[in-house]
Amino acid sequence: MFRNVAELVELAESENIQLSEVMIRQEMEVKQLTREEVFQHMERNLDVMEKAVEDGLKGVKSHSGLTGGDAVLIQNYMKNHTPLSGHLLMDAVSKAVATNEVNAAMGTICATPTAGSAGCVPGTLFAVKNQLNPTREQMVRYLFTSGAFGFVVANNASISGAAGGCQAEVGSAAGMAAAAIVEMAGGTPSQSAEAMAITLKNMLGLICDPVAGLVEVPCVKRNAMGSSNAVVAADMALAGVTSRIPCDEVIDAMYKVGQRMPSAFRETAQGGLAATPTGRELEAKVYGISLKKE
Repeated sequence: MFRNVAELVELAESENIQLSEVMIRQEMEVKQLTREEVFQHMERNLDVMEKAVEDGLKGVKSHSGLTGGDAVLIQNYMKNHTPLSGHLLMDAVSKAVATNEVNAAMGTICATPTAGSAGCVPGTLFAVKNQLNPTREQMVRYLFTSGAFGFVVANNASISGAAGGCQAEVGSAAGMAAAAIVEMAGGTPSQSAEAMAITLKNMLGLICDPVAGLVEVPCVKRNAMGSSNAVVAADMALAGVTSRIPCDEVIDAMYKVGQRMPSAFRETAQGGLAATPTGRELEAKVYGISLKKE
């Protein structure tokens, strides 16, 4: 039904329907399922996301010891202080971190679009929920909207850190979240596309440099920053701010940047933070390796 963001927005606007509805209809057509079946499948994803956030906010630790407990720290900070960046923003950050800490602790999460970027969509969803008070159906639609933009990126660029760096993972996830926030807040399909573009173009070039090759450092905190990026971009789009570069062109630029990115910056743990002295020390500690003295 649609191949890019322009076609997605055009379908929604021409039929006067939400972006989420376009995605629902496509899922029904492609998978030959009823509307109820499509909704049930997505609601199960929502259930998984909700539990991951709840588990993470209780406090978890990864087996490597590299990550865990930060979501709790942020929530405690919000209870005892007035966050400089605002409660909603920090709530989104804490819930994104919670999700990725659960992933690092070998818990169950929903890849949106990948496990390493799984915090942005649920983190923002369960934060804006407290302000927008959506129905359960609207929450499920949030996932369909984010999925529509993820579908476009996956089919026209990449959502893989190994192929395109972290811009393709957390960048895409943050853009998906921004677009979904706009729809839930009552924005137009065009404004959702603007939010996606604003988010992604501000994360272009982000490398994938996992310390010890694990999806923990800096992945967890990058989801935090991706979530905050998404919330700000959504607000900008709702205010009427537009991206001078169309969304589809931003996605294409991201793909081309990823193609030119050296392999050291594409999930190989050979560059960036993974190659710092501390990064190598942490790697050695995780795997019980003795570092050679030069």
